[in-house]
Amino acid sequence: MERLPRRKRDTHKGDYGTVLVVAGSPGMAGAAVLAGDAAYRAGAGLVVYCCPERVADVISIKQTCGVVRPFGQKDAVTHILEQAAQSTAAVVGPGLSRAPEIQEAVRETVQAMEIPFVLDADGLNAFQEYPELLQRGKGARVLTPHPGEASRLLKVPASQIQADRIAAATELAKRFLAVAVLKGHRTVVTDGTQSIVNKTGNPGMATAGSGDVLSGVIGAFLGQRLKPFAAARQGVEAHGRAGDLAARERGETSLMATDILDYLSRALKGKGR
Repeated sequence: MERLPRRKRDTHKGDYGTVLVVAGSPGMAGAAVLAGDAAYRAGAGLVVYCCPERVADVISIKQTCGVVRPFGQKDAVTHILEQAAQSTAAVVGPGLSRAPEIQEAVRETVQAMEIPFVLDADGLNAFQEYPELLQRGKGARVLTPHPGEASRLLKVPASQIQADRIAAATELAKRFLAVAVLKGHRTVVTDGTQSIVNKTGNPGMATAGSGDVLSGVIGAFLGQRLKPFAAARQGVEAHGRAGDLAARERGETSLMATDILDYLSRALKGKGR
């Protein structure tokens, strides 16, 4: 993995950037915490969790190092954007739910967001009926769909996505003016012009929460002011390397998302190649 550039001191937002994690819902608080913990492991200076009020206490208990800023149903967009204005990068979507009011808030937020952000999971699902809205907004964006989510955004069968993964990822990037990370075996990262196929990772990583960890890593790299393509490429590689290290010592069958999190520090040091 390429060595990350030296991170510059920013006395306003923290040495390594503030990452806003817009995530979580009843029953899915773990998704938010996985993304936030991964952001810390990947170098974030501060993680701020912006979540629905009814899950704030659960997230506060499950995490130790971050700050929780809950939003109400009526002020969700305003509150999220206020937190974004004080952040360096954001992760939007893990475990947010498909509740109509949340999905609408996500669409409004993404169109108004000005900082770079990762859009994952329920953040992507918010646009499946309104994909044209995903083209709007100033904030640089990294989309991290699995094949099912990609098929819903592009309105083609998942089998077509899998038949030519590079072409599908390129279409996502071009259509939505984004960097696309098409997850799965040999994850594809592209900005619509340049593409790479990741070679790290293993089947044991196809487990719940793995994508939340990846989103947090990429979000942290965006917070360190890497360009979106570089943040996505290096994030995918580090995430896969951590999974390989975990599988080597714990086995693919037993692999959990928290294992990937545990091995991130070693992966980022480049050990275990």
